Amino acid sequence: MASTSSSTLTISSSSTLVDAKAPKHSSTSSPQSVTLPTLPLRTSKATAFCRKLARNVMAMATTGEAPPSAVATDVASVEVAELPEFVKTLQEAWDKVEDKYAVSSIAVFGGVALWGSTGVISAIDRLPLIPGLLEVVGIGYTGWFAYKNLVFKPDRDAFIRKVKETYKEIIGSSY
Repeated sequence: MASTSSSTLTISSSSTLVDAKAPKHSSTSSPQSVTLPTLPLRTSKATAFCRKLARNVMAMATTGEAPPSAVATDVASVEVAELPEFVKTLQEAWDKVEDKYAVSSIAVFGGVALWGSTGVISAIDRLPLIPGLLEVVGIGYTGWFAYKNLVFKPDRDAFIRKVKETYKEIIGSSY
């Protein structure tokens, strides 16, 4: 358990601090000073782990061997640090990329373009009539698209066929 201390911190408002002179310390507290209690010290798992790690380092430095508890802790930390599946998939895909410079450049420029487009959209959104007008245009186009492609069965079948063909062209296989 951690021990608590009951010392206090004194902050005085003196004009000598403005003049860049050291304040004079007196044994009595002035009416302009404020005393604040200090917070109790708390230990956490992190500090306990750091102490344990420091002991293990000292043991390795003096004896040249790691204590058995340090080896067990290292093995446990490796098992806990297992990477998620999507990170492994990303790493494999990144290893397959031949021109990493080009892919990195495209990613950076894509991020800059996204950031710039959010700025443009927020600027348009601040205009008085434009957001409402764009919303009406969007609702109108959505209604036209649904009527043209989704309401009647032959149009819906043609739209689904077109989506599957486009998917085959992009991916190279069908699902």
